[in-house]
Amino acid sequence: MFESLIQKDKELLIFLNNLGSEQWDSFWLVITNQFYWTPLFLFVFYLVIKAFGWKRGGFMILSLILLVAFSDQFVNLIKDTIGRLRPNNDPDVMERLRLSLREFTNPQSKSFISGHATTSTFFAVYVVLLLRNTFKNTYFLLLFPLLFAYSRLYLGVHFPLDIFVGVLTGITLANLYYALVQKVDKKLFT
Repeated sequence: MFESLIQKDKELLIFLNNLGSEQWDSFWLVITNQFYWTPLFLFVFYLVIKAFGWKRGGFMILSLILLVAFSDQFVNLIKDTIGRLRPNNDPDVMERLRLSLREFTNPQSKSFISGHATTSTFFAVYVVLLLRNTFKNTYFLLLFPLLFAYSRLYLGVHFPLDIFVGVLTGITLANLYYALVQKVDKKLFT
């Protein structure tokens, strides 16, 4: 059954990846690059300061920085433990992916789970939980991890299961982390 699931995962990636076209390649290469999301992160920092003030907001921003650092290390631990090859390095898949993108992106690290999907979901869900009572439109922030994670399928550097489990992991970690930060926040600021 597990082998069947892995085979379906590979087939779904090949299908999704081959939906792409050269005219969209540069768009998805921008979407997948964290640097281009800097204005969004700065805007989130602004909203956090606006919602909580400088002292408490600074604590919340620190919690966001720690979140990203923790998520990155957590994902690397899982990747190193599982050791699944990325699609661009998997002999069963690599020749069936769109070749045009291999020259742009050819990561060598492991595939399961997607750091892009995990960390972006963790970040976005946590921020929504923090700001939902102050800014009603914060739910739009959830578009960020959806686009960010899909870019990894489009570029053929993650399998759908890598993304799916990464998103679920991000949601779970965000809720646990939010509960922890709320306890610390109450002790420090009340």
